Amino acid sequence: MLSYTGGVVLFAAVLHASWNAMLHGNRDRFLSMTWMSIAISVVATCVALVAPRPASAAWPYLAASGLTHIVYNVTLVRSYRRNDLAQAYPIARGSSPLLVTLGAALFAHEAIGVLHALGIVMISGGIIAIALEGRRVSRAGTLAALTTGVTIAVYTVLDGIGVRVSGGEALAYTAWMFLFYWLMPVLFVASRGLTALWAPVRTAPMAIGSSLAGGLVSIAAYGIVIWALQSGAMGAVSALRETSVVFAVLIGRMFLREAVSGRRWIACVIVAAGAVCLGL
Repeated sequence: MLSYTGGVVLFAAVLHASWNAMLHGNRDRFLSMTWMSIAISVVATCVALVAPRPASAAWPYLAASGLTHIVYNVTLVRSYRRNDLAQAYPIARGSSPLLVTLGAALFAHEAIGVLHALGIVMISGGIIAIALEGRRVSRAGTLAALTTGVTIAVYTVLDGIGVRVSGGEALAYTAWMFLFYWLMPVLFVASRGLTALWAPVRTAPMAIGSSLAGGLVSIAAYGIVIWALQSGAMGAVSALRETSVVFAVLIGRMFLREAVSGRRWIACVIVAAGAVCLGL
């Protein structure tokens, strides 16, 4: 992967960690995810109206990816009801680069060098070490996290293939794929009603505002990833993206005054070393 592309993906990882930090205090994750999706959908609609359409070969991939994203969002919201998902979720982020690498090899006939493979393993291993450090995760929590990792890998591989056959229209591909996020408010209203969606605008404007801001940052972060998937190895791009877990640790330490153990710092160093391997 070109160093410039790697640097941009690392910036996307910072954005990804940032919007997660903004949403950290919102307890109603279904509501937060829905308002995030509304912000994403509005931006995507505006771009889709003016940008050239992606090539016809990309449409099956963007449609499948859009639906997979919705499944991921709904599954994640439901899974957060489990007490230990917050502990197990980084396992999903750590396992997905390995799964993406496998999927890219099987479906896109993509090969990577030994050094890049080492970097992916180091990043995945470091992230999983961060997840497990000092914690006991139940079998059910681990299964839920790995299922989430599979979902992440599926939409990443779909987007990797889809954007490459889009005729160079990465921006349009991203916009049309994110139009599927309009399904989130539909699902929310069907589940809780329209009042439950609009009432917090008056009663909890700060929470809604952070969700909207998180949506804007999120679409920028993943839009960068889709752009990078045009030319970068899917597993390498995915691994760099998931360094967001490390940035989340740093943000928590610097701004939220969260304690970070020595083992966690070592795991962060391993992830950073893996990122260096991908940049060589």
